[in-house]
Amino acid sequence: MVGTANGSRTPVTPRQAFSVVNGGQDPGLRSGPGSIAGSDCGGMEFTREEVDALLNTKIRTKDKFNLKEKSEIMMDYIKRLRMCVRWFQDFEGELSLEHEKLKKLFESAEKKSNEMERLMNAKEEELNSIIDELRANYSVLQEKFTKEETEKLAAVESLITEKNDRMTAERSQASLTEDLEKAQRESSSSNQKILSLNDMYKRLQEYNTSLQQYNSKLQIELNQTSETLNKVEREKASLMENLSNLRGYHESQQDQLVSTKASLEESLKLKDALASEVGCLRGDLHQVREDRDRQLSLVQDFTAEVVEYKECTGKSAAELSNLTSRSIELEATCALQTDTIKRLQEQLAIAEKQLEISDLSSVDTKVGYEEQKKVNSELQISLAEAESKVVEGEALRKKMHNTILELKGNIRVFCRVRPLLLDDGVENETKTISFPTTIEAVGRGIEVIQHGQSHPFMFDKVFTPQSSQEEVFVEISQLVQSALDGYKVCIFAYGQTGSGKTHTMMGTPGSYDDKGLIPRSLEQIFEARQKLKEQGWKYEMQVSMLEIYNEMIRDLLSSNKSCSADSGNRQQYAIKHDPSGNTHVSDLTIVDVRSSKEVVFLLNRAAQSRSVGKTQMNEQSSRSHFVFTLRISGVNETMEQHVHGVLNLIDLAGSERLSKSGSTGDRLKETQAINKSLSSLSDVIFALAKKEEHVPFRNSKLTYLLQPCLGGDSKTLMVVNVSPSPSSVNESLCSLRFAARVNACEISIPRHQTSMRYLEPRLSYG
Repeated sequence: MVGTANGSRTPVTPRQAFSVVNGGQDPGLRSGPGSIAGSDCGGMEFTREEVDALLNTKIRTKDKFNLKEKSEIMMDYIKRLRMCVRWFQDFEGELSLEHEKLKKLFESAEKKSNEMERLMNAKEEELNSIIDELRANYSVLQEKFTKEETEKLAAVESLITEKNDRMTAERSQASLTEDLEKAQRESSSSNQKILSLNDMYKRLQEYNTSLQQYNSKLQIELNQTSETLNKVEREKASLMENLSNLRGYHESQQDQLVSTKASLEESLKLKDALASEVGCLRGDLHQVREDRDRQLSLVQDFTAEVVEYKECTGKSAAELSNLTSRSIELEATCALQTDTIKRLQEQLAIAEKQLEISDLSSVDTKVGYEEQKKVNSELQISLAEAESKVVEGEALRKKMHNTILELKGNIRVFCRVRPLLLDDGVENETKTISFPTTIEAVGRGIEVIQHGQSHPFMFDKVFTPQSSQEEVFVEISQLVQSALDGYKVCIFAYGQTGSGKTHTMMGTPGSYDDKGLIPRSLEQIFEARQKLKEQGWKYEMQVSMLEIYNEMIRDLLSSNKSCSADSGNRQQYAIKHDPSGNTHVSDLTIVDVRSSKEVVFLLNRAAQSRSVGKTQMNEQSSRSHFVFTLRISGVNETMEQHVHGVLNLIDLAGSERLSKSGSTGDRLKETQAINKSLSSLSDVIFALAKKEEHVPFRNSKLTYLLQPCLGGDSKTLMVVNVSPSPSSVNESLCSLRFAARVNACEISIPRHQTSMRYLEPRLSYG
């Protein structure tokens, strides 16, 4: 990484990062001493087009059998890839520094804003006290003025009746007139002071508005930083693709090496065969030479015999001609043998030349093999470096991802307004819910109109009736990812009966586009598990489902149906919290799962066992609190890391008024139990908001089960569901006020669960 001479680092913007000069240095960076990681690339930078061109480069040589030239081209290509990867590492480090700087600026600006707001509130209280004092003085003066008027009338009457006191009364009237004028002057000065104070109050309000605009500007800058982070993650994905291409090229090089080894073995076998053939040819040549010598000796013997016969015996001409013909035949045979010897000698020379060529090709093959082996070792080293960079990038992504979520707050609140239904019967009535369009409130504000009065609320996110299930899930997908990273995550739906809680959590059965948060979360987790498997992560998943019905815990996955149906024989389940903040329910069925299909099967099974009933507000009203828990255990032996995450998805029973629900008998008992548990939840939230020492978690089974999520180190999200029906405006206001209280709570910072405890063997489906 290139740094300045004094060790400080210059932030690099994306425009500077892709302004690339081939082989040149960026004028925005000083060439001071840098780290070892950036020593090879120096001031080199790369544009997106150059990176794409580098990734799409195809290795071509003039001679495809020239391994040396191909090796040199490959070495140059690998060197450029190293420079590109190290430049990206430097750029990513600078980007993280810039993100930390923006984070510090945002924190300082937020502190300044809070301080100015506190000072403004104090000044406003002081001005209000002054205004109240002036108003009190004005009322006293008014009373005094009225009293003086009555005394004046009495003096006039006494003037008529008592002429002797006329002069005294006139003097008294003059003094009273002066007092009146003085009081009027004081009153006018008080009015002027009130007007000046009102102007000052308006200026303070304008200043407060400017502070809010500055705060929104900082929020926009934070969002831009998040977008830059996403851009870096996309570039990391492109590097991952480049890494996979390198792996493919490495495998092709290994295949080529295997084929080279096979050709080398064939050359050696051919060499041995040629050597054996040369030996055979040499033996044949030696035998032919012996035959020729023997034939020559026979010819000489026959010639001597002919001479001897001619000289000594003088045999007949016939015998001589026979001997002559035999001699001619022997000479012809000798000539044929001589030709055969020449041909064999030529074959021997050709074989010796082929043997020399084979020896030379064998030497060249050995040299190419050594060079290819060296190239493969370098490719393996670069592959290992790239894999380590990918692992470091993944660790950085997890750290920045969870840091962003912590900045947004541990307990976050989303609001979702369901669409109007035909059963609501409100075609001609005025709307009771609206969504502000100001810069500060767009996407986060909601207003409820009751009796002509507007009640505004602000949350982390507000979903209109037109929002789809996919849009809602996109906002919570980052929390679901945190469960895989080893955090405890809790998402629960709150609202009145018929406001759409179960639809938000479970969705519409049989509809792919209308799936709820629970099925979509499971799909994301199992898809992410498959991707992380390539990085050496191995995950185990366990599922449990329960409901709290009339302050009793029911196991929805229990195979003992008789116990579930018979309330008298129902098993007692105890809630326990260990020192690490993990929650356990005794004797609860826990099932090992390996795919989202298995979990969907269990969800359908639990839905059939869940307690539902009909009320005047909902045909299929949930009469219990449904708790879905997914325990995630991950191991990476290469990185020596163990993580343990928990994902709790909770569908709370709906709050309702007895007068509207029309509940009687068992339904009345259920409604009372539901309202009691939700009231206990309100007490817990109020105690947390006020930072009281004692928080009444044990007042109900629901709050005691949610204790680690509300008061511990969990990342918690509440989705408050609201009905837009005018008849439900009172319940909607209660739900939104409760949600605002939840949004104001502060809990401890979530902890990364790195101490893994191996899970006990449980039931499994598959």
